[in-house]
Amino acid sequence: MSFISVFDVLGPNMIGPSSSHTAGACSIGLMARRMLGGPVSQVQFTLYGSFSKTYKGHGTDRALLGGIMGFSTDDPRIPEAYALAEARGLRWRFVINDTETEVHPNTVDIDVVGKNGTHLTIRGESLGGGKIRIVRIDGIEVDFTGEYDTLIVVHKDQVGMVAYITSCLSESRINIAFMKLFREAKGDRAYSIIEFDGYLPEAVQGKILEKEHIEHVMLIQTESHGNGDEDRPIGDQGDPHAVGQEECCTDGDRCADSQEDRCTDRREDWHTSGHVDRRTGVQEEG
Repeated sequence: MSFISVFDVLGPNMIGPSSSHTAGACSIGLMARRMLGGPVSQVQFTLYGSFSKTYKGHGTDRALLGGIMGFSTDDPRIPEAYALAEARGLRWRFVINDTETEVHPNTVDIDVVGKNGTHLTIRGESLGGGKIRIVRIDGIEVDFTGEYDTLIVVHKDQVGMVAYITSCLSESRINIAFMKLFREAKGDRAYSIIEFDGYLPEAVQGKILEKEHIEHVMLIQTESHGNGDEDRPIGDQGDPHAVGQEECCTDGDRCADSQEDRCTDRREDWHTSGHVDRRTGVQEEG
């Protein structure tokens, strides 16, 4: 007998009109931000299916942008995401892919670069009710939801790697809830994805990295740990207008709302001008 949570019925606590197109989109953006592990410099969102058709009307664009800046699904600043991203110096672009149809209807590819030069690509799916799934990291097919604290270890596919990782966790009495391994091919790059209970000490991550052929460790913690997602604190959390309209608009005589509209329109024109190449689905600069 399947179990249905009350949250599956009521949906998530959220800003925006749609649990799948807004809350789910924000969660995917936030997941990419957590996986990157640092402030974001630039990002490209490639939208598929219904995401590509309704992303402006349902606020998917603002939700993705808010998530990549570290906003949770109920953050009141999500509607102001364009102006806040501009104030932070974040560069972004939305690309429409309407030629690749064999994907989940609410799919987005996120190509993100950190201020330290770190580069990451992920593919996320919004499943409804605010739930999401990450199905691709840097071109490798994976499958995890981020509902648990998650450790992602990037390593060479060879004997002893999984045993070493699990022993590091066991020594710190970390209980593994789920563990999966995904790889490009035998002997190539692999991703060990461990969803676990409790808190993971930073020293454990360092110990895992000590082993040869382990490239990188990503830690995704749930909100309950307060892992400081945002790039930097800005303004008052309760007042989305508290930050920097004058930083992106120059007409001091216009009201804050008008200034915000001008900023948003300008950034959208810069990122969505041009045409969609129907052969590749890539939106090109005009």
